[in-house]
Amino acid sequence: MNGGLSLPSRRSVLRGGLAGAGALAAASALSGCGSPASGSQPLEFWNFYAPTNQSEPDLKAQNDWFMDAIGDWNKSNSQQIRPVFIPAYTDPTNTRLATSFASGAGPDIFLVSPGDFLRYYNGGALQDLRPYMSQAAVDDFPDATLSTRAVDGGIYAIPMEVEPLAMFYSRPAWEKAGLSEGDIPKTWEEMLNVAEKLVTPKQTGVVFETTPGYYQNFIWYPWMWQGGGDVVDPQTQQAAFASKATEQALNLFGDAISRGVAPRTVPTGGDIPAAFQQGVAGMWESGIYEVSAFRGRAPDFDYGVFPLPIPDGGRPRTDLGGWSFCVNSRGRNPDAAARFVVETVASMSEESINRLTNWCSVAKTDMPPRKSVERRMAQNGVFDDPIMRTFHEDILPDGRPEPRYPPMLYKSVSNAIQGVQQAGGNASDQAATAHQAIESFMTTYEGGSLI
Repeated sequence: MNGGLSLPSRRSVLRGGLAGAGALAAASALSGCGSPASGSQPLEFWNFYAPTNQSEPDLKAQNDWFMDAIGDWNKSNSQQIRPVFIPAYTDPTNTRLATSFASGAGPDIFLVSPGDFLRYYNGGALQDLRPYMSQAAVDDFPDATLSTRAVDGGIYAIPMEVEPLAMFYSRPAWEKAGLSEGDIPKTWEEMLNVAEKLVTPKQTGVVFETTPGYYQNFIWYPWMWQGGGDVVDPQTQQAAFASKATEQALNLFGDAISRGVAPRTVPTGGDIPAAFQQGVAGMWESGIYEVSAFRGRAPDFDYGVFPLPIPDGGRPRTDLGGWSFCVNSRGRNPDAAARFVVETVASMSEESINRLTNWCSVAKTDMPPRKSVERRMAQNGVFDDPIMRTFHEDILPDGRPEPRYPPMLYKSVSNAIQGVQQAGGNASDQAATAHQAIESFMTTYEGGSLI
């Protein structure tokens, strides 16, 4: 991928989350760069936003945000930062990020999702950023926001956003099917029934992620949580995957395909605005990041969002994802890199607060990771927008942070989802097999707690 191509959706970003797993099979393989850098040697900030040449308004705004943040630092610091666009996050066949750490040449600064956090923390690759933050700044982050990036009092990544999941729907598709807002489903069965009414020879009723990866797990977790299920019990840190809640969540993805209301592969390469505009999908489970995609690429399209429906006897739940800034503890100048990260997204300065406010409401659309940013967004009228208000008031409160599971646990869950969704396997058998693998792994696991 080069700068002249469009950046992918967050769906494809997270699909690449396990790229290069083989290169990091052992946590001890993680290493860092060489000798400390001087002011004449820029620190490399690997990311999937900039620098690029973009035509889509939303992608251009995200590129500009990163370039401006780095430019602000470079104006007043001799230790320069250089952005490096790395599509390793987005292409499962590109192992550049993973292999760079394995070879001892990892970037000085990079982005990580909660799902991949323990890979780098357990390998000793993450710098503790807590010493660089004021107590006021630490307190400005809600506990739930930092919990998946913290270990034993240390803070090893700084979240720049909070991204809840919801159901997006095309109002034109609903109108053609004779549906209205009064038909918005509250339960799984209602959702599948609505999906059946939306199916046409050209259009699928509902889309769930079908490609195995961290993103599909991220998309699937809330359906399991709604029934009280979990991968690992948060209190005991013991395997908990074999449960009725797990089985019914696995069956939801499988039943949607077997009933003919969901596809085996996602349409339009995962581009939801394009899918809705082309009339090939009526509903789609995705995250708040799609709001900026619609705003930038289909500003006049009439769509809506609603909270994820729940199973009988279940409770509302969604998954709260989001990317974080982190620093290579063995990089060329971890001290300068840490100061850059904290000044950019974790300082109590007006510049830092305004910068994150801009990210969450202008460059992109996210829920705020900080209390001060939430207040600023409210003052700016961001939550007056009906879609953003729905996310803020009706969806976010039922959120749970995206879990941080090592690759072995991720893969066990992924295999179970794929086994039922794509292969038509028995949910009970798939859950039991994954549970056994998770249980075996946990007997020898040593590393950060699995939150």
